[in-house]
Amino acid sequence: MGFYRRYVFPRLCDLILRQPRVSALRQSLLANVFGRVLEVGFGTGLNLLHYPAGLQYLTTIDPSNDMHALARHRLKRSHIKVNHFSLSGESMPFPDQSFDHVVSTFTLCSIPNVVQALQEIHRVMKTGGRFWLLEHGLSPDASVQKWQHRLNRWHAAWAQGCQLDRPMRALVQALPFREVQIKEFYLPPGPRYLTYLYQGMAVK
Repeated sequence: MGFYRRYVFPRLCDLILRQPRVSALRQSLLANVFGRVLEVGFGTGLNLLHYPAGLQYLTTIDPSNDMHALARHRLKRSHIKVNHFSLSGESMPFPDQSFDHVVSTFTLCSIPNVVQALQEIHRVMKTGGRFWLLEHGLSPDASVQKWQHRLNRWHAAWAQGCQLDRPMRALVQALPFREVQIKEFYLPPGPRYLTYLYQGMAVK
């Protein structure tokens, strides 16, 4: 399991999440990010290519050093200076209202205490700041939900804790954001239990 966690899963995750349709969603999500930016769940650095040209500095967090090892070649080619912290999102070492924008892409599904992580995201955002998210999660279709619940335990075992059935919109709306704009849709051609996506932003 150690070999799979260290070498196989990071490369498999990188392969799946760099597909052209996913990259296009990243591009549209990050087009208006500026100022002091925090990325929660940096992973293998797939967002680096999609930040605006004017962004020069980026703070990132991720608990997986194995994922970060694959990010190094992207970091070398990027114009963005990255200050990376090897930690999870439930407890961040940043003062209140530190960031203009916070970004999370395919991350909230795997944070053990996602409610606490979202509370931390809200805390470190400046008033008027924006939280940008692109996540997969719970489908509104009962037939798809049935399979998401049924397969969740198995999926989490091989996908390093990734949950299929988190209600991302409800989790975000539970926080005192003054505005939430999230689109929900399936992204073919993958299986519907895995490809129901939430894309959008919340304003503090």
